[in-house]
Amino acid sequence: MSQMLPLRPVGRDGTFEARRFQVFTARNMDKIPGLDRMPEEERFAMRVVANVLPFRVNEYVINELIDWEKAPDDPIYQLTIPQRGMLAPELFDRMADVLRREAPREEVNRVAWEIRNELNPHPAGQMKLNVPEHEGDKLEGMQHKYNETVLFFPSQGQVCHSYCTFCFRWAQFVGDKDLQFASNEAEQLHAYLRSHHEVSDLLLTGGDPMVMKTKKLESYLDPLLSDDLAHVQTVRLGTKALTFWPYRFVTDKDADDLLRLFERLVNAGRHVALMAHYNHPQEISTPIAEEAIRRIRDTGVEIRAQGPLLAHINDDSAAWAELWRKQVRLGIIPYYMFVERDTGARHYFEVPLARAWEIYREAMKQVSGLSRTARGPSMSAGPGKVEVQGVAEVHGEKVFVLRFIQGRNPDWVQRPFFAKFDPEATWLDQLQPAFGEDKFFFQDEYDAMLASVESD
Repeated sequence: MSQMLPLRPVGRDGTFEARRFQVFTARNMDKIPGLDRMPEEERFAMRVVANVLPFRVNEYVINELIDWEKAPDDPIYQLTIPQRGMLAPELFDRMADVLRREAPREEVNRVAWEIRNELNPHPAGQMKLNVPEHEGDKLEGMQHKYNETVLFFPSQGQVCHSYCTFCFRWAQFVGDKDLQFASNEAEQLHAYLRSHHEVSDLLLTGGDPMVMKTKKLESYLDPLLSDDLAHVQTVRLGTKALTFWPYRFVTDKDADDLLRLFERLVNAGRHVALMAHYNHPQEISTPIAEEAIRRIRDTGVEIRAQGPLLAHINDDSAAWAELWRKQVRLGIIPYYMFVERDTGARHYFEVPLARAWEIYREAMKQVSGLSRTARGPSMSAGPGKVEVQGVAEVHGEKVFVLRFIQGRNPDWVQRPFFAKFDPEATWLDQLQPAFGEDKFFFQDEYDAMLASVESD
């Protein structure tokens, strides 16, 4: 095993100081510095949306990432502050009426749940198709959609330093245990992995596992170093902390302990990848953000960057090109451009697939080969991850060229297929097969998968 080197000091000139974490939610959003300059009507709209979709933002984001001179159009403002358009007009009016009447909290909650249930809280078969079993028991805090990769949702990590307004896992944060994936059963996780040698990758996700104390993370990760779990070669940590709270890796009390945990895993031969969620170059605009990246990379951990294409935030090729160039300069690997998922506030953020592909292509034209590792636009749909490879004309028919990057059946992976061109379509289920075909090649098998869980 390699010898651990001393951690380099925080900041080459020692300028970074510990910072107190202060968070704002729907209960105290009126105290957010800067919101007092917004019109009363807009502040009321924020309250309406925040009573339906989860809202949480911290003082670092408010003071250092949002450009208040550009609000409400500033991308980080749109990323974290609720907007009227995030609810369809009829849903917005339903909640607005309740709040204007100053109805009892019980009625507010009831209407909120009625609206949430209309927002497709768990897309892509997450609750039915993805939850594995071990010795006859369903493992509620796990997902196993693709053979090689298991997702685990540690219960202590089912919150974030701030919430993204577009979040496709918003149902994790609204207080209903029936909607939440979460488990604190570390032994159950490890037992499942021991019995599934096809699994090479473990992804800790949430929420955000980086809100957890290092001691708790160790209970999940240190056992992976045992010989009977040697087949789990890659540990992924899905996080937005590099944007929302980079102090986690720099000045938090157990930041050095966290980096030591990373080093232990790397020195034991595990590949550790921090799956960082970035949506705009503004997120890597502060010295503390760059310092966090430097310290993580010093441990041998790889940082990969992914995020969805979003109206009002980054539906612009120049923003993506700048983001990818900045990431490469800092040693981050651009990984995915996703399509906004079919859940929550999708109608506010979604971009037609044709436009998404144009933005992706235009951004790629502006960067060097090291930035062209980003795959996309990719839909994490029920059958698997489907990439829009382009728009073409074949035998006089204009079509989308598609392929599976990942599939519920591994045999689907890398197989090209074609859909009729539709300039308005924003998701796979809105597309029709091209060339007179009745269905896509995977449809019968996927329908059988759905039928099998419906009959259970």
